[in-house]
Amino acid sequence: MTINLSNVIAQMITDMLEDKSEIEIQRNILAQNIGCVPSQINYVLSSRFTPERGFIVESKRGGGGCIRITRVSYDENSLLLHVVKSIGTAIDENTVDGHIINLLRHGLINQRDAAIMSAAVSDSNYKGLPGDIRDIIRAAVFKQMLLSVMQ
Repeated sequence: MTINLSNVIAQMITDMLEDKSEIEIQRNILAQNIGCVPSQINYVLSSRFTPERGFIVESKRGGGGCIRITRVSYDENSLLLHVVKSIGTAIDENTVDGHIINLLRHGLINQRDAAIMSAAVSDSNYKGLPGDIRDIIRAAVFKQMLLSVMQ
């Protein structure tokens, strides 16, 4: 059985955030403890701890690669409005997935809603369309789904 290193790193960071809204980690020390290169930590932070998923990641100068990770908390309407505003006129499938995961984690949608939203914005629905058109349509569909959840 192969273990995905990115999953291990993400789980460790998630565990550290379990009962806290903010943590500071030393990237190099975490990399040594896990047995990976520091750039792998950067990859996980940039791909899994994104604003769409409800996190702010800040690198602090000096201190041997100290990174602050903050879990952003919103009330229901603020989070939904934030997501709607952040979509813009176009959005890719991975970014939508991040938003859906965040909404699910905050209890604003249930598993069924998440599955329906994911299915509606999946690239497989827009086969044959140029990427930019696909992302424009996906943004409009996702915004309408969010607006209907807000009612």
